[in-house]
Amino acid sequence: MPKKKKEESLGSLTPPSGSIQQLGSLPEKKVDKSTVATVLESIATLLELKGENPFKSRAYRTAARAVDSLTEELSDLIAQGRLDEIKGIGESIKEKIVTLVTTGHLPYYEELKKEFPPTLLELLNIPGLGPKRAKFLYEELGITDIEALEKACKEHRIAGLAGFGPKSEENILLGINQYRSFSAYHRYGEVIDTVEALLDYLKKNPAIIHLNIAGSFRRGKEIVKDLDFLCTSNDPIAVMDYFVHYPKVSRIVNHGETKSSVILEKGIACDLRVVPDEDYAYALLHFTGSKEHNVALRQRAIAQGKKLSEWGLFRVHTQTERRLEDESEDMPKVSQPLESKIICRAEKDIYESLGLCYIPPELRENMGEIEAAEKNEIPKLVELKDLRGTFHCHTTESDGRSSLEEMVKAAMEFGFEYLGIADHSKSSFQANGLSEERVMAQLEKIKKLNAQTKGFYVFSGIECDILKEGKLDFHDDLLKELDYVVASLHAGFSNEESDNTQRLIKAMENPYVTMLGHPTGRLLLMRKPYPVNMEKVIDCAAQTGTWIELNAQPMRLDMDWRLWKTAKEKGVKCVINPDAHHQKEIGYVKIGINIARKGWLQKEDVVNCLPLAEMRAALQTKGRKKGK
Repeated sequence: MPKKKKEESLGSLTPPSGSIQQLGSLPEKKVDKSTVATVLESIATLLELKGENPFKSRAYRTAARAVDSLTEELSDLIAQGRLDEIKGIGESIKEKIVTLVTTGHLPYYEELKKEFPPTLLELLNIPGLGPKRAKFLYEELGITDIEALEKACKEHRIAGLAGFGPKSEENILLGINQYRSFSAYHRYGEVIDTVEALLDYLKKNPAIIHLNIAGSFRRGKEIVKDLDFLCTSNDPIAVMDYFVHYPKVSRIVNHGETKSSVILEKGIACDLRVVPDEDYAYALLHFTGSKEHNVALRQRAIAQGKKLSEWGLFRVHTQTERRLEDESEDMPKVSQPLESKIICRAEKDIYESLGLCYIPPELRENMGEIEAAEKNEIPKLVELKDLRGTFHCHTTESDGRSSLEEMVKAAMEFGFEYLGIADHSKSSFQANGLSEERVMAQLEKIKKLNAQTKGFYVFSGIECDILKEGKLDFHDDLLKELDYVVASLHAGFSNEESDNTQRLIKAMENPYVTMLGHPTGRLLLMRKPYPVNMEKVIDCAAQTGTWIELNAQPMRLDMDWRLWKTAKEKGVKCVINPDAHHQKEIGYVKIGINIARKGWLQKEDVVNCLPLAEMRAALQTKGRKKGK
């Protein structure tokens, strides 16, 4: 089997970005594929605002995805005259890409931007407000920014417009509040590359001795507000100077001798602290958090006659002393604390000094980990090396950007033994969902591929839409022909919790549904979960033997880590899936492992840690016959 990639490296996992927040002047530095993809996405948005032919906008979005998916350097392809080989890039767009990469500027884009107020593009960040509506509000009411939009809603000037109403105003105001509350935060998966690049930069400085990332990122939180780095050095001033001169620093907030704060590209706030080497373990524990975990540790220390802070763990003694102001025997005696530092070279030593076994950073949320550590019951958490394969991967048959063969090759290179293909079903027309005939044709293709491939297996599946009242997009006669079925709710979410819950439960009761896909439908920093009673969903999964997906797509990370401990206790199996739409996105499972660890999951709780032979047997569940 191909050697698995190093677990320590999170790889390039940043998803394609089409955020309107990134529209703006082109950078003067080297234009990479990420910048090109962003510009192409921006052109598509601007063309939509102009009301151009939708096929034209779609062509630019297709080209943006193609560029972002490249595994080779864009500049090399241009230099070698091989840009024509990239599917999805027409002649006109190719010329614009070449101009942008070779000159650093694209006149077509710059002129297009001049046609609209720059702030108008901010409106597109409001949930439910697309280019057509934004253009309409601009033309009808002269609304050019979020503040003007909010004012118009509060003055009820939008409700009377065609296509709008009182509910529209209410939803827009909710969207504005949501956007503002999210704007200071970043998805974990979108800052991985930023963290690794800065760590690599800092490691090159010989003045740095120990170095680590702390804060919510180290704990693996799905949403990160800022980045906290910690290091030790014999020359803190030199380290601070080196840090603030990092090429990707957009603004220096504070430049001190032992702590500096900067704003990185993409608006990420970042701190670096230098502490004495002997205080490193205490500081790393403190700045990793969480606050609630730290408070609980400090209370435990106090109960043991100790004191814990970022500067150390101290044993507190008392010594009765006479007041110096008066030597009289009649004066009362006072008790003054005396402290002696407990030497701890690593976080593990601190926990041991408090009578606890080591607690991994992912579990430090004060959600039972301290009680478990006291009993030496911290589980051995699942690791990336435990994964043997994955499911819920899309190909070019639906809305994927890599072929079946490309996805298989990537999975083999990743070190997997098997891969499950689950393209969209027919109701997902926007995703080019497969008809019954196309499903069967793909099944035959997979069978032929398996006959030609040794040491690796491709499972045939489908991501089947859950329709109204829990009905599935395909009949059981088709579903039983596949190796597995991912049942997902993609449309028609109800505002009623009971409706959504019953749809999911009805789907899981189907004997051919293997796993429930992204069960709450959330899109981090974009869309809240639809109302659903997850306790009932988890209970149903336990009763029916349905696996629940941990969707590792950075915008989803669904089911939420806070629910997995309960699911585990009820015997529900987790399946970590990347929801990959491109071969490189198979790597999203690394983020999924991170979330699984936060959910207290072990190797035996994650079903795709099973080797191929055992996975074959595991899939023969519910309505499927043995030996199929």
